[in-house]
Amino acid sequence: MDWISTLLDNLTYPVIGFLMMLESTVVPIPSELVVAPAAYHAANGEQNVLLIILVSTIGADLGATINYLVAYYLGRPIIYRFANSRIGKLCLLNEAKLVRAEQYFNRHGMVATITGRLIVGIRHLISLPAGLAKMNYPKFLLYTTVGATVWHAILALLGWYLHAVIPEEQLKTTIELYGEYIKLGLVAIVLIILLVALYKYYAKKRKGSL
Repeated sequence: MDWISTLLDNLTYPVIGFLMMLESTVVPIPSELVVAPAAYHAANGEQNVLLIILVSTIGADLGATINYLVAYYLGRPIIYRFANSRIGKLCLLNEAKLVRAEQYFNRHGMVATITGRLIVGIRHLISLPAGLAKMNYPKFLLYTTVGATVWHAILALLGWYLHAVIPEEQLKTTIELYGEYIKLGLVAIVLIILLVALYKYYAKKRKGSL
């Protein structure tokens, strides 16, 4: 869409937040083509990388809340009917993707709203099964914020790193070609850090109870 391409070429803070809101609904806007380029320019001093993460997360929270409320009040039949409609298909949505998101949510429970934000194909849909399950909204918002913040921080780190190694004209191509592998590596590092922190926390707690 031409208007989305125009916005991607003018990544001000409001535009970043708006695009991330759309990305967290059902509009197929790759967040890596928003947050990473914005962070790339922040490395030049044009923007503040922390503000980029903040506005991205606020936008994601708004979009996820829209999905949550729609699913909460309209229910499964209407959501699946939309997924199979012409508009749903234009948004790259289909029943199989919804089923996969629901299965992931059912397997992992409320924590899925954190970890699901890190998984391609589920990230922007995980709020729908949360709404269908009528998950407590404050918890949903908290977990969504945590997951979105981690994801956007990973993308910002990617953009900041790429600024040091490639010229701007190669940025989009590099993100499209190698971004997924770099992000998977960064996600793995973050998850390892979280697991180590959790292990230390519970080990200390268990030691204190003895």
